[in-house]
Amino acid sequence: MARGGLGLARVAVVVRAGAAPLWWAGVFAAGVGVLVPGLTGRRIGVMAGAALFIVAVAVVSYRRRRRYTALAGAAARAGKHDVLQDRAVTVRNWRRGHRWWLLLAWLAALGANFAVPVAGGLLLAGAGVGLWLKAAWLGRRERAGEALLWVRVDWLDARGGRPAGKAVKAYRGTGIAAGDAAPGGARRRTAALV
Repeated sequence: MARGGLGLARVAVVVRAGAAPLWWAGVFAAGVGVLVPGLTGRRIGVMAGAALFIVAVAVVSYRRRRRYTALAGAAARAGKHDVLQDRAVTVRNWRRGHRWWLLLAWLAALGANFAVPVAGGLLLAGAGVGLWLKAAWLGRRERAGEALLWVRVDWLDARGGRPAGKAVKAYRGTGIAAGDAAPGGARRRTAALV
């Protein structure tokens, strides 16, 4: 790292990093739940799972939005010596840091199928969709402000998450073309060669 520079990770990438693992773990657990009758029966399990899915999407996608908005509003310009972390590194750090939590959540969702089929899987899938929606919301803010939001890597928790946690004091901003991720944290699509 350059003298005086900071390691910065994209806020939307950190938020989005858990979406795919939670979605696929939830879909798989719910698929297994369809095969298990469970104590309550499939019909009740699916209805309970649908309700949990909607609640999880709403809670995860709207949680801490005020904090994100406040941090984004006070974002300082990134310095020329700051090092922008690649999208793949940010995602890998988050997934490595949360792998045991993801495994435990998936096992819990599988185990819940014997009581309330499908419900645990749809809860996990809903959390994944909520993270995607939150990242998309951040992407709309980034496009509107024409500035990408970054957080210091050393302010993230030990597992590479919590981009709006207590340790985070401010965001940094860069131009919309900086880094290798598009607004919202998705992979940046390169222009087609003509």
